[in-house]
Amino acid sequence: MTNLEVQLAGLTLQTPIVGASGTFGYGLEYDGLVDYRSYGAVVAKTVTLEPRSGNPPPRIADLGHGMLNAIGLENVGLEAFLGDKLPKVTLPCHFFASIGGETADEYRRLAAVLGRAPRVAALEANVSCPNVARGGLALGGDPRITRDVVRAIRAETSLPLIAKLPPLITGLGDVAEAACEGGADALVVANTYPAMAMDLARERPALGSTSGGMSGRAIRPISLLLVWQVVEKVKVPVIASGGIERGEDALEYLLAGATAFEIGSVILRDLSAAAKILAGISVFMQSKGYTKIEDLRGRARRQA
Repeated sequence: MTNLEVQLAGLTLQTPIVGASGTFGYGLEYDGLVDYRSYGAVVAKTVTLEPRSGNPPPRIADLGHGMLNAIGLENVGLEAFLGDKLPKVTLPCHFFASIGGETADEYRRLAAVLGRAPRVAALEANVSCPNVARGGLALGGDPRITRDVVRAIRAETSLPLIAKLPPLITGLGDVAEAACEGGADALVVANTYPAMAMDLARERPALGSTSGGMSGRAIRPISLLLVWQVVEKVKVPVIASGGIERGEDALEYLLAGATAFEIGSVILRDLSAAAKILAGISVFMQSKGYTKIEDLRGRARRQA
């Protein structure tokens, strides 16, 4: 028997799988379709103070080796999330709220409310979305601003606080350290990668906003290196994100030192992906004689 529980920022997750923000809606949309018992937590799509209409369509492009999305943080806004969405959330795993804004004060105001809301077990600060003109990546790419944003959130809540960091920036380790200095209890490494594709039939960019965020298996080796580097720099748990589609993919991140991992775009193709990933991890652990995730976590670092 293998024990797949992990400890994350004071929470016990029944598995190391976290449903990534943006791919699970508000925690309601996959009810009856996904077995949430395979998940340790699900992160709601990012909520902002006011409703957002998002980017013009097309918003998603399947590239085969990955997916581009440019949703643009479309969401119902804080008031509707609290009144219409959150009361309906009943999951057998933890539920995390994701918050986004353009200034530290906007994050602070969101945290002041959602940090005390029922059903919310943790806050994920999205300081890395590549699909918005203001906020997002512009915040998370600067260590000082990242520290200020996380500190503003930390002042408003005692809930576990997770900072979702951007890829493809110079000095990601510095940003990671700044987030921890601001009070982050865990980090997600990393968000999607800024990218674009062409629609040859229309002879124009495939996305209505020209560029978007790249996810899927093509980015996994790059994100794996980022996880390896960030784990070296910080003492808080790192949640890996990027291209996890099989048990083998998750195992690579665990060996690099990740405590848990987020899955997202794979769910659009396979609703049972989480169970299959867990099965792959369990088979590997049994073959090696490991009984708990902690036996495996960071093992590659100890042997490097």
